[in-house]
Amino acid sequence: MFDIRKIQEKVIYEAVKAESNDDVAALVVYGCEQTDYMENNAEWVKAAMGRLEKKFSCETVKKIRMNCQCGYGMEEKLALVKELMAGCASVEELTSSKKAEAAGLFCKDGELFLQFGFCPCPMLANVDQLETAAWCQCTTGYSKALFEKAFACDVDVELLKSIKMGDSVCLMKITLHNPVWQ
Repeated sequence: MFDIRKIQEKVIYEAVKAESNDDVAALVVYGCEQTDYMENNAEWVKAAMGRLEKKFSCETVKKIRMNCQCGYGMEEKLALVKELMAGCASVEELTSSKKAEAAGLFCKDGELFLQFGFCPCPMLANVDQLETAAWCQCTTGYSKALFEKAFACDVDVELLKSIKMGDSVCLMKITLHNPVWQ
């Protein structure tokens, strides 16, 4: 069966290890006593992010979490973005359809944004509120990977709002650098 917790433990472990070593990765994922496997998902998310933020700078935490995106449903979302791109030559055109709007894409002052009216992360289903946005950076990594594949260019993604941080929506600004329009 699909165990999102095990998947998250593995991707976080590997992302932390890439920035440090096995010992630090194990500490972040499992804690000092190596007993965090007994915590429920909500408790584990908060504890693991606390340990991560104690070990690394804010910039490195963001980099690590962006590398933790699970890729779940990526092919479907990529197909949707490519469908929306068909015949478009600008961000304004890309976001002008009802389908783009339903997917959470919109343009404001020539810039691309992606918005969700719900938290899409199954690991946060039982989390009322997070103290920091560290966990949410995985969605910026997911969006970066998605839009880089779709537009064959470098992409920057900035998390502007997060439901689990108390905002009414999750909102990201997507900056495309020299996108390839079909």
